[in-house]
Amino acid sequence: MPILSAGQRHKITVTLNGEERTGHAEPRMLLSDFLRHELGATGTHVGCEHGVCGACTIKLDGQPTRSCLTLAVQVDGSQLETVEGLGASDGSLGVLQDCFRRHFALQCGFCTAGILMSLDTYLRDQPNAGEDDLRALLSGHICRCTGYTPIIAAALEAAEILRARELQPEQRGPDV
Repeated sequence: MPILSAGQRHKITVTLNGEERTGHAEPRMLLSDFLRHELGATGTHVGCEHGVCGACTIKLDGQPTRSCLTLAVQVDGSQLETVEGLGASDGSLGVLQDCFRRHFALQCGFCTAGILMSLDTYLRDQPNAGEDDLRALLSGHICRCTGYTPIIAAALEAAEILRARELQPEQRGPDV
């Protein structure tokens, strides 16, 4: 990687939600700020700026990542997915998003994008996740509004739907 000077802006090209996008960032610009201010992906929220609250969670090359702890220059050439990428291309909600809606698993919505991104990956990797597993995963996210009960209910329902789809692959629609 070339030496980066503090005041110089660097060209960063990523694949964001399946689309190649380019922006510019100073070496110290956080990925969360790059997504919001350079690429317009405003679904990614910044809460604590210390990686504690989970609101800024996105997927970086398929893995949940705190975007407030990652520098934009570190992701050049990477695949990024934000909450905007969870729905279908026609604008309809994904399974997990729809379950959140049905269970009223959000109130103010500030933490929701990060929770959805973590759950999306987890439910793909752990389709038989139970309530205790989900509570452990959510311990890395702070939600001050819901009490987590509707979030757990939504995630359990989404897991059930996804398991059923795995048994009937011809009926697959938008994933989590």
